[in-house]
Amino acid sequence: MAEGRASHVVRSLALSDPPTAMHRSDFSQQTKSDELLPVASMLAGIGRIEWQTVGLAAVIYGGFLAVTWFWQSLPLALVPMLGAWLIAWHSSLQHEVLHGHPTRHRRINDAIGWPPLSLWLPYAIYREGHLIHHRDEHLTDPIEDPESAYFTRAAWDAMGSFGRRLAAWNTTLLGRLTLGPAVMIANFLAQEAHAIWTGDRQRLRIWLVHLMGCAVVLAWVTHVCGMPLWLFLFGFVYAGAALSRLRSFAEHRYADHHDERTAIVETRSPLGLLFLYNNLHVLHHKRPAVPWYRIPGLYNRHRDALMRLNGGLVYQGYLDVARRFLLKPHDDPLHPHHHHEPQLPSQAPLPVEELVELAPRKVAGGRG
Repeated sequence: MAEGRASHVVRSLALSDPPTAMHRSDFSQQTKSDELLPVASMLAGIGRIEWQTVGLAAVIYGGFLAVTWFWQSLPLALVPMLGAWLIAWHSSLQHEVLHGHPTRHRRINDAIGWPPLSLWLPYAIYREGHLIHHRDEHLTDPIEDPESAYFTRAAWDAMGSFGRRLAAWNTTLLGRLTLGPAVMIANFLAQEAHAIWTGDRQRLRIWLVHLMGCAVVLAWVTHVCGMPLWLFLFGFVYAGAALSRLRSFAEHRYADHHDERTAIVETRSPLGLLFLYNNLHVLHHKRPAVPWYRIPGLYNRHRDALMRLNGGLVYQGYLDVARRFLLKPHDDPLHPHHHHEPQLPSQAPLPVEELVELAPRKVAGGRG
């Protein structure tokens, strides 16, 4: 945007309170350089096998087997709480392993992340899209960033009035946690179906293998453990997706400088562990090879530098995020770089297959 970084400060203040008590304009004059963050000190001492992550994987998969096996012995209200936590935690584990953990062998790491506990998202597709998302210079751009929550003008106009109202509701935290998972999953599956229908054989192979894994998961849950399918789909899969959407809701927001597009949510709650400390998201984007168990200590040591780097986009926990955005939009859903594109000639909603053509391919709807 031609107005420079000051315009981002104005936009931020217009939509919500300042993310911190400090004025963001005070930060905008600071150095924007990765040299603020030493590399060697962050990565030194990491072993060939990161046993912390191996242990975490054992806890997550063991916990999933235990909760599904013993679900009838647990209070019914506790089952979806544990199930949602485990599905969201497994999503965080998948994010960790696709970044090269816990071993130096990609096949081993991918095998750890592959089991499709959440059913709807193949690990291989998530990995592909999320690594593209890490091209930080394109963060939030709906054309270049597969995890962008923004729209181009053409896609926005093609939605029709109902679609635009739904998208606007999805920019609030309440909308993201309630209807957000359904919107994310439906949009993702529609695009994947379109890709396969138009001849993407690699996608088809990925889905065939993925669906075999889903069959095993569902056979275990419904036939071996006797859990009702509705309980697993809503109490585990949907609620787990909502928990993951809580993390991704405020982690990116458009700014003129790409370093200022990634937020920090400081929290001492168990949510930090659930998200494997990706709530300290700017550190992850600047040093994605840092394992989860090192992030809190490194963040504490480099907190001031990271705040300078991201322009002070800091929230004091997820209650702070909820206070600001529970019923307020996190940002304008139209991306500033695509805000003034000419409208489509017809105002009537387009068929689904044409909407898919207009929209960039989304992967995981911002899970990373």
